[in-house]
Amino acid sequence: MNNRKKKIILFFVFATSTLIYPCTLFAAENNQNEVEIITPEIADDLNFEKNHSPTEVYDEPETIEELLQEKENTSLNIKPVSKKQLPLTILKEVVQPGELRELSWSAGQSFSGKTVKPPVMVVRGRRPGPVLCLVAAIHGDELNGIEIVRRVIRNIDPMSVNGTVIGVPIVNLYGFTANSRYLPDRRDLNRYFPGNPSGSAASRIAYRFFTQIIKHCNYVVDFHTGSFKRINLPQLRADMNNPHIREFASHFGSTAVLHKSGNGKSLRVAATNADIPTVAFELGQPGSLQEDYVDSGIETINTLIGNLGILKKMHLWFEPQPVYYSSRWVRVNSGGILMSKIDIGSKVKLNQLLGYIINPLTSQQVKILSPVKGRVLGMALNQFMLPGYAAYHIGVFSDTHSIIEMESYDDGEESDEPDNEYESPTSEDDEIH
Repeated sequence: MNNRKKKIILFFVFATSTLIYPCTLFAAENNQNEVEIITPEIADDLNFEKNHSPTEVYDEPETIEELLQEKENTSLNIKPVSKKQLPLTILKEVVQPGELRELSWSAGQSFSGKTVKPPVMVVRGRRPGPVLCLVAAIHGDELNGIEIVRRVIRNIDPMSVNGTVIGVPIVNLYGFTANSRYLPDRRDLNRYFPGNPSGSAASRIAYRFFTQIIKHCNYVVDFHTGSFKRINLPQLRADMNNPHIREFASHFGSTAVLHKSGNGKSLRVAATNADIPTVAFELGQPGSLQEDYVDSGIETINTLIGNLGILKKMHLWFEPQPVYYSSRWVRVNSGGILMSKIDIGSKVKLNQLLGYIINPLTSQQVKILSPVKGRVLGMALNQFMLPGYAAYHIGVFSDTHSIIEMESYDDGEESDEPDNEYESPTSEDDEIH
């Protein structure tokens, strides 16, 4: 081949490559979206965390750089950040992101045959996050929780929420309207969870509430007060042997925690058995609305909401959270009028004077002494008492390492006294002057 032909071939190769390369760049730039379409999808089990609502979704990566970052995060065992919040379907209604809706659940029928529909308030945030449920008045005469739930929900801006907050201020509408702790058949609703659709009236109500509301929740706070003329220091009842509940309880600031495994048919235990961390929040006394306890409860729940990341709030608590792994009830051994000499929340020593039982006819008094060193978590109001009545509930100071080995005396019920108690050492004293 002569030199002229060689030059012609080299010129043709050079010209062709010069024309094709810009065209290739132009095609790549204008077909970027096609590259994204064939990007492999991230597996579902990498997209969803355990505590997220089933209605939450995640955006697929929009660029190659985002996909690489997703893969890098996955290799570090970091969950992708969710970006979208879908509407929540609950009670046959659809709650849109950024919306507050007042709904109702079907508790059954009244004696007149009309459907009983307790209110349910749902705040659906614009961004994904946990579903927190606040429920009150499972016992119809416990009012403090009703006001706490109402105020907390009404003061939340849905546009600022990550996740969802569901509030049920009155679960036992039957008892509430009758100013009674119980249902009309004298059954305690907190003894029938998770319920039975074909069981007793209480069991059917419990079943409807559990399936219609509780199963939508990632966390539950169940509000209670003391019962039968008793008052409770603000405290959580929680199964501290459960690591998920122990972590959940740690988000309540400096609120005291009493370790209780709980009654097997209470809402707290039934929800826990369904893998929904749940605590009972006890505060105050039944039959009255106590503003100081309501304010304290609101502050605590706002702290919880901030610590769960539902709202960006910071609440500073300067006291450590006390945890009591056992407790003792003190019963009186004499009939008469109770006159306490200590206040709710007081720290007491062994054999410290708690109060007196006064005989109204003879003016004799019997001392009530503490059988343990601890803190008064609950106590009876000054009232007439018979031998065997529970007067004081004392949280026992103990080693935190005993949590697995030692189970506290279980009251079998939120906000009531147990069957197993210490008898208080008593002694007769002189006439009161």
